[in-house]
Amino acid sequence: MKQGRLPLAVLGLIGAAFLLSSCEGLGGVSPIFPTPVSPNGQGIYNTYIGISIPAIIIFVGVEVALLWVVLRYRRSKQPVGYVPPQIHDHRTLEIAWTIAPLIVVLAIAGYSFVELQKDFQPITNEDMRIVVSGHQFGWDYAYTDGFTVHQEGTLAGDVTPFVVPTHKLVRLEFQGTDVIHSWWVPAISGKTDAVPGYSNFSWLKIDQVGTWHGECAELCGAGHSTMQIIVQAMNQPEYDQWVKQQLAAQAKATASPSPSASPSP
Repeated sequence: MKQGRLPLAVLGLIGAAFLLSSCEGLGGVSPIFPTPVSPNGQGIYNTYIGISIPAIIIFVGVEVALLWVVLRYRRSKQPVGYVPPQIHDHRTLEIAWTIAPLIVVLAIAGYSFVELQKDFQPITNEDMRIVVSGHQFGWDYAYTDGFTVHQEGTLAGDVTPFVVPTHKLVRLEFQGTDVIHSWWVPAISGKTDAVPGYSNFSWLKIDQVGTWHGECAELCGAGHSTMQIIVQAMNQPEYDQWVKQQLAAQAKATASPSPSASPSP
């Protein structure tokens, strides 16, 4: 690439990143982290920032050092037969550039492990509990109130929202009914696998009314792209009214005889 075109390419990449950060992809998942609305989402966001900033500093430092070496010792500026300074067998330097990356990697691993342990463990002080089951291709949310919300996948529009009350600590238990799925709403929590025959756990606590989008993050079959997730948080009075509507709809469906049960003429 010619030298004059390099700044334009860099500016183009920066502009693309800015545009991507302000839009949402299919299913409503932004390619850049959205503003967290749950404490565990905030923790994951902080972990992302805590890892990204040192990584960017190290990347820039390495690139600047590499550029300095290339410019300082380029062949066109040196006499014929010139040999740059050699640092082979410099024990102190070799130990330093071995230990420093090890410390950085261990710090990232420890920080990430602590955060993951905090966000993906079965809590015991929850206000309510919901079992989330993934299937090809959608989600079922079983409430302890005695009803289930079916969130069937589609690309034709929005799916049925998964509704929770604000200011309540909600324990989420994830299960899979056929293959492995992964529940992911970036503003709320990290990716949590729904595995057949095994339960995974997470939680959420949203303190503001609103709607947030996510999608299945595990390639689970031909209809994977349809597995949208919509989480809607309501104030407690509105949530209580919504629960009554769900129970009434379920009672009506139970009371109505199915076509197969109708007597033959």
